[in-house]
Amino acid sequence: MEKKRPVVAVGLSGGVDSSVAAHLLMQQGYDVIAIFMINWHDTVGLLEGDCPAHDDRLIAELVARKLDIPFHVRDFSEDYSHRVVDYMFNEYEKGRTPNPDVLCNREIKFDPFIKAAEELGADYFATGHYCRKETIKLEDGTSIHRLLAGTDPNKDQSYFLCQLSQEQLSKVLFPVGHLLKPEVRRIATELNLPTAERKDSQGICFVGKVSLPEFLQQKLKSKEGDIIEIPKDYAYPLVKTPDPESPDFDDELRRFARPFSYRPWNGKTIGKHPGAHYYTIGQRKGLNVGGKPEPLFVLATDVERNFIYTGQGHDHPGLNRSALFIARSELHWIRVDQEAGLNEVRRYQVRIRYRQSLQEATFYFREKGLYVLFDVPQRGITSGQFAAWYDEDELVGSGVISS
Repeated sequence: MEKKRPVVAVGLSGGVDSSVAAHLLMQQGYDVIAIFMINWHDTVGLLEGDCPAHDDRLIAELVARKLDIPFHVRDFSEDYSHRVVDYMFNEYEKGRTPNPDVLCNREIKFDPFIKAAEELGADYFATGHYCRKETIKLEDGTSIHRLLAGTDPNKDQSYFLCQLSQEQLSKVLFPVGHLLKPEVRRIATELNLPTAERKDSQGICFVGKVSLPEFLQQKLKSKEGDIIEIPKDYAYPLVKTPDPESPDFDDELRRFARPFSYRPWNGKTIGKHPGAHYYTIGQRKGLNVGGKPEPLFVLATDVERNFIYTGQGHDHPGLNRSALFIARSELHWIRVDQEAGLNEVRRYQVRIRYRQSLQEATFYFREKGLYVLFDVPQRGITSGQFAAWYDEDELVGSGVISS
């Protein structure tokens, strides 16, 4: 009796990566089916000429026909609206900056999507992410799934998967994670796939490229406030790195991890904005204030008083901080077998945004949460974003930045 081949459901997005992923799985002997996700219907805020869901579905179906694999469509827009977009609005309203792509992977692609794949008889689920998975056995026989960076340093997407669980990783395959992007393009061209020359998607996951203020205005009302410029010679406190040998080290560490605090009288009013909740630390575009010798950047936002604090130049000291804090409730370990204990001190490499190079840091695990002290000050540390930490090329854990 012929042995049944394992079935893999590929999240066919209409991009070149998932298209080549499907082809590679077929070569490896899997029975492959394609699922296209509909997660968003509203076009409010989309930039002119950008209708990703409609175009992506057409291209994805053409790819499935070319590869001769079954094509299914599933609508997760209700889940996406509640679990990703509502969270996004709530975070911006609080003056925090969420990462919808990380949430989309945790809440949609690796949850209801996997359930839909299983309903279609799939044994595994595959994506076109540039990352790798390795399964190892611990001494007690437990299987642990390691999430590894993609081979292509310019396309590594492990950061977007930093909130996945061991259960989710157990069912997923990453067929293109060992390839460089040009190799993926070459394979697609040789197969004459419709996605071979298609540009990579941009913007919010499954929504598209948007005007963020216009998108946020769907639920967050405009509220005019002052733009205040903070001079470079503002007296920033805590310029000296906390000394671990000091008896007051924990108090110093807590102060060091707090965001810089400003008041209107620390600077001067230079313009108006439509709402502090539309802006994020490090942002340059959208301030609409001219006549400055150097570009303006957002240093801080105060959503309660509706102020935006800005500073001139890439070298403004208000753009850089050396520490951050993650509340204990927001800590997430992919390597659950390596979870740190109270008062442990560890060294990891960290990134606080996609495409950022890994940064060396010391981790201090305390009762209330985790303090990350960087070797070199970091630009634009923003509450609401995810910090992900690595041990060489393995993503070990992550957390939402509290401050």
